[in-house]
Amino acid sequence: MISFEELKSLYDTQLKSRLLELESLRKNVLKLIYLFIATIFLLFPTLIFLFVEELIGNIGIILGFIGVLIGIVVLSVNYVTYVRKYRNRYKKAVVAEIVRAIDPNWEYNYNQSIQLKEYFDSNLFSTRVDRYTGDDLITGQIDKTDFRCSEFHTEYKTYTYTKNGGVQEHWHTIFKGLFFHADFNKHIQGETYIAPDFAEKLFGKWGQKFQYSTKGELIKLENLEFEKRFVVHATDQVEARYILTPKIMEALVKIHNQYKRPMHISFIGSRVYCAVSFSRNLFEPNIFKSGVSFDDIVMMYQLFMLNAVIIEEMNLNTRIWTKV
Repeated sequence: MISFEELKSLYDTQLKSRLLELESLRKNVLKLIYLFIATIFLLFPTLIFLFVEELIGNIGIILGFIGVLIGIVVLSVNYVTYVRKYRNRYKKAVVAEIVRAIDPNWEYNYNQSIQLKEYFDSNLFSTRVDRYTGDDLITGQIDKTDFRCSEFHTEYKTYTYTKNGGVQEHWHTIFKGLFFHADFNKHIQGETYIAPDFAEKLFGKWGQKFQYSTKGELIKLENLEFEKRFVVHATDQVEARYILTPKIMEALVKIHNQYKRPMHISFIGSRVYCAVSFSRNLFEPNIFKSGVSFDDIVMMYQLFMLNAVIIEEMNLNTRIWTKV
């Protein structure tokens, strides 16, 4: 796998020039955005002013509005076309190259994601899903361990009634971030769940009273640093302690400290599932700032390396157990 120094060399020799080539396309998108804003905030008020001052009549303002609307439609179509073109070229020229540099055997598809079934198989989130999206699917193997991961976003819908008797629709995020699962090299009879310990963090030891879960009994472990960050529930306490060895608990604390994002983890069947929450889109180019940035490359590299970090830190390649 590529080192940080090799990543810097890759950026200097290849990625930087590709990003510079993409800058003109990004700037064209920006021009369309500014033109769209100018059309709305300048032409509409101008037409109304001319009509009020009786400089144009009803026919004139109608034709003017039609012309402005046609212009907005044309700008919108061009904007969508340019954004899609910029995104696709960025993914192919930059993001795919980072994945290939980490491991040329990994398969990357920016228009695909994990399946909703995989998300449900993890049983990490019990809220019904009314809508979901995802992209940047990576499938591969690290040593003996296969994995799949992608960006994923699930939502549920609620309704409220307005004063005039109408119905207003509201969408709420269940999970948004990086979703990952890998072979755990042992078929697990029970189910073990690890979640951020928000209750104890907020309320101290009294927070334990709010740690009830339908996913099993609360498991208290001896690693104090782990206990500060996570809460564990399992259907089989003996198996949960068998899975959560001191090394795995230390590894999860280390991963949490490195990425500083909420993590949900489950051990079910023969897989370990991990959902790392982010509020932003992870591998998308930013239209409003220059894409020529090594910091952006480092961020993507660290996110893609999370697959390797989880597998290596949790020692998943050590086949000390046998699947049954």
